[in-house]
Amino acid sequence: MLLIVLAYLGGVLTIVSPCILPVLPFVFARADQPFAKSGLPLLAGMALTFALVASLAAVGGGWVVAANEYGRWLALGLVAVFALTLLWPGLSERLTRPLVAAGSRLSERAQGTDGGARPGASLLLGVATGLLWAPCAGPILGLILTGAALQGANTTSSLLLLAYAAGAATSMAAALLLGGKVFAALKRMLGAGEWVRRGLGAAMLAGVGAIALGLDTGVLAQVSTASTGGLEQRLVDRLSGRPEGGAMAMQAGPAMMAAVDRGEGAGPAMMAAGGAMRLAGGPSRAALPDEGLAPALDGATDWLNSIPLTAEQLRGKVVLVDFWTYSCINCLRTLPYVKAWAEKYRDQGLVVVGVHAPEFAFERKLSNVEKAIKDLGISYPVAVDNGYKIWRAFNNQYWPAHYFIDAQGRIRHHHFGEGGYAESERVIQQLLQEAGSKQVDQGLIDVQAKGVQQAADMAAVRSHETYLGYERAEQFAATPAAVHNQATAYATPERLPLNAWGLSGQWTVGPESATLDGATGRITYRFQARDLHLVLGPGSDGKPVRFKVLIDGKAPGASRGMDVAADGSGSVTEQRLYQLVRQDGGAAERTFSIEFLDPGISAYAFTFG
Repeated sequence: MLLIVLAYLGGVLTIVSPCILPVLPFVFARADQPFAKSGLPLLAGMALTFALVASLAAVGGGWVVAANEYGRWLALGLVAVFALTLLWPGLSERLTRPLVAAGSRLSERAQGTDGGARPGASLLLGVATGLLWAPCAGPILGLILTGAALQGANTTSSLLLLAYAAGAATSMAAALLLGGKVFAALKRMLGAGEWVRRGLGAAMLAGVGAIALGLDTGVLAQVSTASTGGLEQRLVDRLSGRPEGGAMAMQAGPAMMAAVDRGEGAGPAMMAAGGAMRLAGGPSRAALPDEGLAPALDGATDWLNSIPLTAEQLRGKVVLVDFWTYSCINCLRTLPYVKAWAEKYRDQGLVVVGVHAPEFAFERKLSNVEKAIKDLGISYPVAVDNGYKIWRAFNNQYWPAHYFIDAQGRIRHHHFGEGGYAESERVIQQLLQEAGSKQVDQGLIDVQAKGVQQAADMAAVRSHETYLGYERAEQFAATPAAVHNQATAYATPERLPLNAWGLSGQWTVGPESATLDGATGRITYRFQARDLHLVLGPGSDGKPVRFKVLIDGKAPGASRGMDVAADGSGSVTEQRLYQLVRQDGGAAERTFSIEFLDPGISAYAFTFG
């Protein structure tokens, strides 16, 4: 119920978002008609159509997206014809093309020969508007859509999308009722009604043009991210009970999904922290709670370092299940502790199982996962969860996520994100003692991680994870606005505000990455953190891509990352996370740029530490 309320409130907030501007004229075109017979059917058709199309797009694959594109162009033509008939009532008599004639009949039916409204025609206009509406994907809508994609097809995601659309329809209904009063007042003025009607027609045409040019998902979406994204995120945090400075983890989407997904007031992240605090007292630690029977691990597409493990095979063992993915910086910084626990407690009854759940498409390739496991020195069993079956069985939402399972196969503790290592090790020790182990070492491991796996200096970090693909990109500062799936020449301003970034050169911005089409190209980011990482991959031919890193226009020198030489040179040879900056003198605000000297590079996400 909490998620439905959150989705509804997120929809209500769209009225203050610039993304709503292109469709407002379609709504206000009905302002002079009775609300129950005109405005209400229009808004209902819009909400239902948006919820249906978004639900299908979240789970149905590319064919739904393609079908929706055809539907959008058909709807654009329909609404454009309706706008023209508002501007020139005699147009339908002079034009004979089928689409215009259909638009004219629609306009006449919507107006009614007796001046009354026709609910059916208004509903049809609402359906057309629903096909055109592309609300800005702020934290709340991003939470819903990503949850739908990861959790699979279900009625919950459709209900949430419908609640979001209903919230937007509610705020637009209020605006429509207010607009009706203004329209009526103007209509009482001599001759004003005709000009207002023509003004609405012109505004509708402007809206059609904005949508056709992609302004609703380009320029306006960027403005909306700045104006409403923070408000939405605070709403998510307030209703979810997410604590300030929470666990350093990558979420399965642009918002904290786990803290609200189960409808629990405190949220699992807070419960994990609370459990850790209860365990911090050493020998006097409290009993661990029983969080339910652990799901089976039989949904893996492949197993590495082991034969497939069943619940029966693991019964009598203490099991640590670690959800991770190999390009996740938070996972990489947690990995030294997981490896050390696996080694220290293996002979005492602990089994560590890594569940590799990919974030990016290249992480689904088994050979890439095999190489990463070898390079990272992972020797414990790894279940490859490309279908997210184990992920969904655990109702998980985070990378990394640790689930601690006792010898009876029941989950007794969980922890999301980095940190809490001492508390997690105490949990392992307690579960081993409960299982009957007599020689459990009560000391704690001392990990001295280096390179990319070194713990982050989060007190100084003011930059956050940033995706370069259009599905989750934020604060894109280049011109023009990001064009989806089409090679485009971009330019980035010389001066950028903090956490803004941009592309220079010929790039194609896809759903999860930006790919260089030109011979050379550059990415610039204004950041503040000790470390800067970028997930990169070479072109389809696999040839290395050379690059040059600059910090404030100069070679990095002592502030180079482990994948960069002092002069800033380096090369991308495989698909993984690259550490490009480790500031030598603290986490100052700097301008980072990386110039690629060969085509084909794909850039996925920035992370910081």
